[in-house]
Amino acid sequence: MLIYSMGVSVDGFIADRAGAFGWSVPSEEQFRFHIEQIRELGGFLCGRRLYETMLPWETDPSMRDTEAWAEFADVWCAIPKVVFSRTLDRVEGNARLAGASLAEEAAAALAATDLDVEVGGAGLAAEAIRLGLVDELRMFRHPVVVGGGTPFLPPVTEDIRLDLIDTRTFASRVVYERYRRAHDAPA
Repeated sequence: MLIYSMGVSVDGFIADRAGAFGWSVPSEEQFRFHIEQIRELGGFLCGRRLYETMLPWETDPSMRDTEAWAEFADVWCAIPKVVFSRTLDRVEGNARLAGASLAEEAAAALAATDLDVEVGGAGLAAEAIRLGLVDELRMFRHPVVVGGGTPFLPPVTEDIRLDLIDTRTFASRVVYERYRRAHDAPA
């Protein structure tokens, strides 16, 4: 399955009007949950900004300062990543630049593993949603309203029916919501 997972404000944004997302820093409990989710991935498709945000986990030794951080770095480094960028001419770590369309790269990533693949970065995920490639949405809904910014979901021209398949509330009051694309006929 192709998954899109992000921290999101109550009003549906992954970053505020200034591009900040400090309000989405996970608690220790949520960070451990993220580690387990990342452990279940066989690949990751990401846009340039997300790639650059996550690169220190592969290249900066200080990102291993705690046991949990070192565990996350190990899990993150092990995942093959495909980076979509019009400006980068090279990437580092366990990554390569995309050489084909998003649909082709997603199909190849899914074919290369028995595990799920995640797509990340608002623009790239929006395109994957528009193309009908995303099978599952996972939101970590933070108790904050930011009033604008980068939306979690793009505008769509047709309804996308979803089934809620899991929820969890963390001690930090962040609510995890997991939705799978519904494949039944509309009601």
